[in-house]
Amino acid sequence: MSEGDILKREPIYQGKVIEVAVESVELPDGSQVELEMVRHPGGAAAVALDEQERVCLLRQFRHAARGWIWELPAGRLDPGETPLSTARRELAEEAGLQADDWIDLGSLYSSPGIFNEVIHLWLGRGLTELPHAHEHGEVIEIHWMPLSQALDWCDDGTIRDGKTLVGLYRAGAYLRSQAEMLSEDPGC
Repeated sequence: MSEGDILKREPIYQGKVIEVAVESVELPDGSQVELEMVRHPGGAAAVALDEQERVCLLRQFRHAARGWIWELPAGRLDPGETPLSTARRELAEEAGLQADDWIDLGSLYSSPGIFNEVIHLWLGRGLTELPHAHEHGEVIEIHWMPLSQALDWCDDGTIRDGKTLVGLYRAGAYLRSQAEMLSEDPGC
């Protein structure tokens, strides 16, 4: 038996997006436990950065957060869709943007204690404006700000969304590493 094998699964709820079940599993130490698990197809988020190093952030109303929060353009993977395709689609739909250059910023688990969702993060550059197409039920404002200000908002708690925090921090780290490589290159 491998780690995380499901011994028994009792479905509780099947929705349009998520599935909830009680799963009996054997842990690596041999103990068996029952866990309430939420299964989700996963998602992708885009850090859209323009030539002035301004980032596109969405101020979005979220019922679960009890109000407005700052987020990156993001959404769930459709069946058969790659994470990059999802990031491209969501950037166009929510922010009205297309990016020519994409850099993989890795992925994260949103809440691995109960939730199997993996969110894939992408940095999009070489931006072109498109018409946006918010879905029914999305209440979104599109904002641009310097990446440095967005990172300050991550530090001071203004930005509280997990995927947005990780995406912005990883984008900042990527840009710093690129700048360091250029400064170390004797041909510059």
